[in-house]
Amino acid sequence: MDATVRFVELVNGPTTDVDLTTGSLLIAAHADPDLDLLHQAARVDELAERCPEPTLDGVRRALFDDLRFTGDRRSYYDPANSLLHRVLDRRLGLPITLSVLTIEVGRRIGVPLDGVAMPGHFLVRDRVLRDVFVDPFSGGRLLDDAGCRGLFHSVAGAKAPFRPGYLDPVPGTAILARMAANLVNAYRRSDDRSGLRWAARLRARCPQVSPQELVQLGQALGHAGAYDEAANLLEGASEHLGPGEATRWFGEAARFRARLN
Repeated sequence: MDATVRFVELVNGPTTDVDLTTGSLLIAAHADPDLDLLHQAARVDELAERCPEPTLDGVRRALFDDLRFTGDRRSYYDPANSLLHRVLDRRLGLPITLSVLTIEVGRRIGVPLDGVAMPGHFLVRDRVLRDVFVDPFSGGRLLDDAGCRGLFHSVAGAKAPFRPGYLDPVPGTAILARMAANLVNAYRRSDDRSGLRWAARLRARCPQVSPQELVQLGQALGHAGAYDEAANLLEGASEHLGPGEATRWFGEAARFRARLN
């Protein structure tokens, strides 16, 4: 089955027990069409086999002490940081990609972990000891509630309001959707039009994408030369916007369609 079809089915399916390894590799297959998904998934299996014990500390020791997985602070917006197979190659990644790896290694050895989409910095939460968090971007550092708040304020600013709900677990489908959104931003920053086209297409087909974001994705696709798809997104988003905004983006859609002639 086509990688796009498989991803769309997965991200729009049940929100529980989502195979994040498969979902992440389906995203990566758009960047590398020759990617062997079974081989790459086996690499995650091998990491789980290296864990000295079936505990959170065992996961942390294997990934962050022994193998030195950590965050890429030097080239944060490099698209490679959002592609799981490249993270496995380089042992560098974004908070969310490293969190996915941590969760998936834990799942394989019976350590239940959740993803936490704290604004500005993705984390991992122990599903049993719910006041224990892990920051994979910082080498698997353990955090408590106060530590998470401090991390949030270091990213968002000291006066930014912190809501307890920021530390609630998020479903796997939302994690995969956020990974697609990160790639849209990464390819836009690097002006990689080929990457931007497929990342925007994936993100647009994720659930609960707002009309405002669909407008942004439509503009991104238009910038990347996918005029017909851009027009379709803008027209679809316009149906859910106020009259003034709708008129504006219907007009932009018409301009994109004119470029097809």
